[in-house]
Amino acid sequence: MSLKRLCLYTHRYSLALVMMLVLVTATTDVSGPRVNITAVLGHTATFKCPNLKGGFVPRLYIQRDLTFINGFNSRKLTILPEYQNRTKVNQDDLSMEMMNVSVSDEGLYHCIIYYGSETNPTLSKPFPEIYLKVTAKYSVPTIEKECTERQDGDAGKSCRLGCSSTGGYPQSAVKWAELDLSLISVIHNESSEDLSSKTWTVNQTITYNCDHPTNVSCAVDDSVSPTITICETESFPVEVITAIAFVLVFVLLLLLVLLVMKYCYRRCQNENEGDYENADVPLALRASET
Repeated sequence: MSLKRLCLYTHRYSLALVMMLVLVTATTDVSGPRVNITAVLGHTATFKCPNLKGGFVPRLYIQRDLTFINGFNSRKLTILPEYQNRTKVNQDDLSMEMMNVSVSDEGLYHCIIYYGSETNPTLSKPFPEIYLKVTAKYSVPTIEKECTERQDGDAGKSCRLGCSSTGGYPQSAVKWAELDLSLISVIHNESSEDLSSKTWTVNQTITYNCDHPTNVSCAVDDSVSPTITICETESFPVEVITAIAFVLVFVLLLLLVLLVMKYCYRRCQNENEGDYENADVPLALRASET
C-alpha cells in the first residue's frame, strides 16, 4: 500500500472516529437550552442553533440521537442520502433548513458547536436542543345523519350521526358541537394510521335523541364540518305533495271540460231556437220580404 493511500484511509477513519465520539458525547452530556419549533407536513423547517458565546464558529454539527444530519467544518462532510437533497446549512446564522418535512422527522435535535479557530476549535457544552413538532391539518370532516322515530315510545326522534376526517397529525378525536353530552351514545369509534405518511384517519358514530330541531356539527382538531339540522319539524313527504298536485290538476281539467261542454251546449241551443223561429214564418211572407 502506498504512503498516499495509507494517509487517505487514516484521514477518513480518523474523521469518522471523531464524528462518532462527538455523537456519543452529545447523548451523554447535560443538555443545553431547548427551542421548540413546528413545521407543517410537507413544508420546510428551520433549525437555528444559538451562538451562545457570540464568537466565531468554525464547526457545526446538527444531529438527532446518534444520527448526523448536516453541518459544516473545513472539510466536506458525508451526508446521509435521505438528507442530502432535503437539508441545507447556512454558516452565517448557524441554521439548517429541512425541506419536505415528514412525520418521521419529528423529534429532538442537538447543535454541536465549536468555537475558536479552524486549526484549534473548542467544543462548547452543553449542547443546545431543538425539538421539531410536525403537524398536518385534518380534512374538513364529513358529517352524516339518519333519523327515525324512537322505539321506546317517547316523543321525538333517535338520530344516528357519523363524523369522519382524514390526513391529520398528530392523532386527534371527534368532538361534537351543540349537543347535550349526556344524551350522546357512542356506538363506533376508530382511528387508523397510514403506514406510509403516518397521518391519521378518524371516524366516530353516535346516536342522539331529540324532540326539537337541533343544529349540530363535528370537529377533528381545528377542522370543523358544515352544520346540519336534526329532528326538524315534520313536513309533507314528496309523495304526498305530488299526489295533491295531481288531484288539483285533474280537478282543474275536469272543470275546464265542463265549462267547454256547457258553452257548446248553450251555443247549440241558441242555434236550434233560431231555426225554430225561421220555420214558423210563412213562405209567402218570406218571399215578400225578399
